Amino acid sequence: MTARRRVLGGLAGALAAGAAIPASAQRSYAPGAPPARYPDADIVALDKKRFTMTLGNSAIKRVATGYGWAEGPAWHATGRFWVWSDIPNDECLRMNEEDHSVHRRFRSPSGFSNGNTFDREGRQIAFRHFHRDVVRYEPDGRVTVLAARGPDGNFNAPNDGVVHPTDGSIWFTDPGYGALMNYEGQRVPEAANSPRPFIKEAVYRIDAQSGQVTKVADQPFKPNGLCFSPDYRRLYVADSGSSHYPEAKNIIWAFDVDGQRATNPRTFASMEFEGKSGFGDGVRCDEAGNVWVGAGWVGDGYDGVHVFAPDGARIGLIKLPEICANLCFGGTRRNQLLMTASQSIYLLPVETRGAHFC
Repeated sequence: MTARRRVLGGLAGALAAGAAIPASAQRSYAPGAPPARYPDADIVALDKKRFTMTLGNSAIKRVATGYGWAEGPAWHATGRFWVWSDIPNDECLRMNEEDHSVHRRFRSPSGFSNGNTFDREGRQIAFRHFHRDVVRYEPDGRVTVLAARGPDGNFNAPNDGVVHPTDGSIWFTDPGYGALMNYEGQRVPEAANSPRPFIKEAVYRIDAQSGQVTKVADQPFKPNGLCFSPDYRRLYVADSGSSHYPEAKNIIWAFDVDGQRATNPRTFASMEFEGKSGFGDGVRCDEAGNVWVGAGWVGDGYDGVHVFAPDGARIGLIKLPEICANLCFGGTRRNQLLMTASQSIYLLPVETRGAHFC
C-alpha cells in the first residue's frame, strides 16, 4: 500500500504540474468508482496568481452519460434547471438543480437543435440544424420562427447564440455543420463538393423589435460558440474553421460591440497549447471577464475547458476524459460550471459566477 500511495501521489503531482499521463492511469468516472482526492488533479492552474476561480475542496463530477453528442447548455434561473441538446438523438434534455435528475424529451423532436439560450422573459431560444433556423418556444406551447434566412439567403445551419439584455437582440453563429452531415442534421446536396453548404459562414444579429436580420461579422472561417464580455462591450467568437479550411487558424476572435455592429476584429487567444492545437467550441465569460472555452480533438491533457484571462493569456485548464463541446454557468448562484462533453455531462462548483443570466 505504501508503494501504491507513492505512485498515486506522483501521478497527482504530475497532473497538478500540467503533465500528460497515459489514459490507463486516469481516474474513473464509472458508477461506484473511488472519489477524486482533493484538490482535484484534473484542475490545473497554469497561472496560480490569476487562476483562482476553482476550489480546493470540489471535484469534477460526471452527472449523466449515454448521449450521442451533447451540446448547447443553458440555465433557466426561475425554473432552476439546465437544458442541453443531444443533437444526433434529436432531443433537448433538462436537468434539475436540486437533485441533478435528468429528464429526456424536454423538446422532441428538437429539429436537431444545437445551441440554446433564454431571453429576459424566460423563453427558450434554440438554434436548429435540421430546419436551419432560429426559434423561440412560447409559454403557450407555440414555436415562433425568429429567423430562417439572412441578407445573403437561407442559413447554412445556425449553431449557437446569446441575447443582448439592453435591446433583446439575439446574436448567433452560422457555421453550417448541421448541413454537412445527417448525423447532426440534414446533409444537403450542396455540401457534396464544398464545406460551405449555401452562404458564407457568419455571425448574425436578430433585432428584437423589427425581426430584421443583419450580418455583423464574417471574418471567422466557421464561427462556432460565442459570448459577450461582462459589460457587453466585447464579443468573443470561437473559430473552428480548420475542420474544413486548411488556411484557418484555431483561435478565439474578439470584436468590439458598437451598438448593432461588431467592429475591430482581432485574435483574442490561440488554441495552441504545448505544441498541439485543437478546436475551441462553446465559450462563456465569468464575472471577472475570464473566458472559459470548451475544447478538444487533441486527446488527454488537452481536451476539456481552457480558461483565458481578459488579456488572452491561458491561465487554467480543466481536463476531461472527453471532448468538451460547450459549457455554461448555472445554479442558484451561477457558480456551477456545467460542461457538455461528447457523450456525458460534467459539473464543477467554482469560486466565481457566470457573467450573464444563462
